[in-house]
Amino acid sequence: MKNGSIKELIEEVAKALVDNPDQVAINEVEGEATTVLELRVAQPDLGKVIGKQGRTARAIRTILSAAGMKLRKRFVLEILE
Repeated sequence: MKNGSIKELIEEVAKALVDNPDQVAINEVEGEATTVLELRVAQPDLGKVIGKQGRTARAIRTILSAAGMKLRKRFVLEILE
């Protein structure tokens, strides 16, 4: 599993959750030890990606964390408004 495929995985998960999948965009910011994935969705879809009490966002971050362990890299998900 490579970094690019992690980005694609999170993109697919986000697209499955929202009403406007064509407006899902992920920007990857590479650091030395950490890669930040900036997720942008249409304004009306923001709540779907975050979920009640942040549960959905937390679940996506758990997937990122698990994938990062395999790659020995740290991933951070930022959901941008």
